[in-house]
Amino acid sequence: MEKLKVAVLFGGCSSEYSVSLVSGTSVIRNLNEDKYDISMIGITKDGDFYLYEGSVLEIEKDNWLRPDVTKKITFSTNRSDHGFIIIDTNTLVKVDVAFPVLHGRNGEDGRLQGLFELAGIPYVGCDMAASHICMDKYLAHVLAEVNGILVPKSFIFYNYDTKEKIRNDIKELSYPIYVKPLKAGSSYGISKVNKEEDLEKAIDFAFQYDNTIIIEENIDGFEVGCAIMGIENELTTGEVDEIELQTDFYDYEEKYTAKTSKIILPARLSDEERNRIKETAIKIYKALGCKGVSRVDMFYTKDKKIVFNEVNTMPGFTSHSRYPSMLKAVGYDFNEVLDKLISLVDLNAKD
Repeated sequence: MEKLKVAVLFGGCSSEYSVSLVSGTSVIRNLNEDKYDISMIGITKDGDFYLYEGSVLEIEKDNWLRPDVTKKITFSTNRSDHGFIIIDTNTLVKVDVAFPVLHGRNGEDGRLQGLFELAGIPYVGCDMAASHICMDKYLAHVLAEVNGILVPKSFIFYNYDTKEKIRNDIKELSYPIYVKPLKAGSSYGISKVNKEEDLEKAIDFAFQYDNTIIIEENIDGFEVGCAIMGIENELTTGEVDEIELQTDFYDYEEKYTAKTSKIILPARLSDEERNRIKETAIKIYKALGCKGVSRVDMFYTKDKKIVFNEVNTMPGFTSHSRYPSMLKAVGYDFNEVLDKLISLVDLNAKD
């Protein structure tokens, strides 16, 4: 049987470039080479695309961008081409499925998905619209709330808003509060503000990552997550996990070093409570138009309420990341997850 031509993309013009290198390396190493003809596509921090033909191990080390093992490419927007073009030789390389293992801006926010849709190349994960909605924390909350999901009270601000306006608008919130870039992942630019004197610093920090920010009330509870894999009504949920924190919140350092935090799988909740969380996650997944792959993060409060936090449409993808670990807990090995995600792609999609 002819191998499926899969282009795995990693890197990206994003603050989460380094995270993507680790996820991309893991995906490439765990794809079955008997089933897939793999093209490794690296995207630089400046947004240039390269076909990488070196050792997979060099990707995670960020030692992949070398002239002896890379060829600059561009994806053809001619739908009949169905692939990418090696620029120096004007060679077309066909692609059956793209697997964009990118996080954050320009990878997880719908822009890359829009390129694939324009080019007529099927791809793993949420479509352009759902990717954009989920990356926009404010819009995702609005749509979730319309669908009956509890969300934190929040306010949206732009880089032209004055500090005085921001202070006045959020007067009804009690400290502590969270200040977040609107469209950044991996907790980049997020601050927990415990008193008003620290607000201005947190605002300036968040605006380093986006020109729009949101300020949210604190939810008195702990964070839980649920992995979802599938399309429409054929959905698989992973086991619910729980984040145990010793610090103020689950920031970038804790996410990737786990110095004091701990991921507990399954969450220390009853079967009934975990099932409620799974049902809520599915409701959010459908309301935001997700498909293929997403991790839904929520808060579980002391009075047993489930409050929506965010959706990661391309969560961390190492074999020990939360998403694969949740699915492993219900019987899916990492390579089986990758096979399933690729199998969910409609190779004959016309949109």
